[in-house]
Amino acid sequence: MRKYIYNSRDVAAYFKYFSVPSYLEVSYMQYIFNLGNKVLAEPLTRDFEAFKKEVYRELYFLWANGFENEKADISKMTSEGELTLICDQECICLESYMKLICLHLIFSSNLPYITLNFTGLMTQLGIKCGVELYEDNCRKVCESLQLEVRDSFGKPFDLNLGIPDELMRVSLSSEFKQSLDTRNFKETLRSEQMNWLKDLKDKSFKLFGSIPARKKTTNSRSSGSRSKNYGNSGDTGVRNSAQPKGTPNTGR
Repeated sequence: MRKYIYNSRDVAAYFKYFSVPSYLEVSYMQYIFNLGNKVLAEPLTRDFEAFKKEVYRELYFLWANGFENEKADISKMTSEGELTLICDQECICLESYMKLICLHLIFSSNLPYITLNFTGLMTQLGIKCGVELYEDNCRKVCESLQLEVRDSFGKPFDLNLGIPDELMRVSLSSEFKQSLDTRNFKETLRSEQMNWLKDLKDKSFKLFGSIPARKKTTNSRSSGSRSKNYGNSGDTGVRNSAQPKGTPNTGR
């Protein structure tokens, strides 16, 4: 089966569904753009600015269509009447959802797998086709997106045998994972942010100079008042008449 490659709508939907902060969107786009045609459609890999423009256009479409976050209806990820590229038309929501899952595994290279219940997903996505057709589409979409499925014990599971009503481990295939950038994207992103903050701090110091430390305006307590011990200070002849707990006072 032909391997699926992603388009600008898929990337924009990932930003919406997983609530990627707006100030990180360009960094995410730069990362997937650098992966090239192993992941992105060929026309999108020619110019980064054109790719970025396409993603922002699709972000506006999704916002206008009501696809805002992980609670949005998956069916709003596609245009009305849009045809599927992997699954049968009855399972278009399965195709859309699994694209998001696969992109999440690509962006989160340190994430070994995610757990899915394919049987429960049928109800969650509102798919109303026959069980046999649905199971066949689960197999096709995982194969096209280069995903591996294992059981809860980590053993390989053949989707041709059907789909059990239990949690399955879904991960990128070993071959596909090795073809991607082996660097941890999140760590690289964090390092870039720290370097950006350091450069900003250095520029601020050059422009405004160092900020002098503030002087204390409140009077500090005298050392005598801090070390005063009311139990031992004063006339030694004055004794504390407080009655210890549990001891009868015989002086009355």
